[in-house]
Amino acid sequence: MESLQEEYLAKHYITRSNWLRAAVLGANDGILSTASLAIGVAAASGTREPILLATVAGLVAGALSMAAGEYVSVGSQRDLENADIDRERQELVDMPEIELQRLAEIYEQRGLKKETAMTVALELTANDALGAHIRDELGINDISEAKPLQAAAASGAAFCIGGGLPLLVVLFLPLPKLEFYLYSFAILFLVLLGVLAAKAGGSNSWKAIARITFWGTVAMGLSALVGHLFSVNLG
Repeated sequence: MESLQEEYLAKHYITRSNWLRAAVLGANDGILSTASLAIGVAAASGTREPILLATVAGLVAGALSMAAGEYVSVGSQRDLENADIDRERQELVDMPEIELQRLAEIYEQRGLKKETAMTVALELTANDALGAHIRDELGINDISEAKPLQAAAASGAAFCIGGGLPLLVVLFLPLPKLEFYLYSFAILFLVLLGVLAAKAGGSNSWKAIARITFWGTVAMGLSALVGHLFSVNLG
């Protein structure tokens, strides 16, 4: 029975939601923030060294910040879930009849007849009362459960990969018009990321491409504008 359930869940994209969200966010931010930083410095500098230094610094700081931010935010979510679970455990001790009725009402609201809902609630309570309330009252399950380490690892690693792509552009493409190379390749990288994310998540590729291209253009365009407006001799 367990293997059938695992096989069933493996066919659905929702099982990837936790790590996919963190990975896409990390890769997108890695490409966009690193490329935007490099573009801003390239617009204000006539040599490669300051651009390279800023890009590497942005990549390292961004990856660490992204991983730490994901861990803290998802960890906070997990703490809230644990607090709700502890509260639910205590309520089952203090007022089991009310909790049973609440569970039956949930099933009734989902379409079961009153008698059937109560029967289901009784059987699930007898089998695993806390598990039933965690799943059906709190809405917490193995798929939606917050996983701080998984989110932090996926986000930090994806940021490094995403941010490494603009770094390659800074390293190997000609310095003249480097900001235009950075913009063009960053948009290409973002489009590829949008397609990969859409395929992995089973969503529409064109919507992902349009969304990521528009906001990427806005961010990098503003970075280039700032670089030109505050252009200084950086070496």
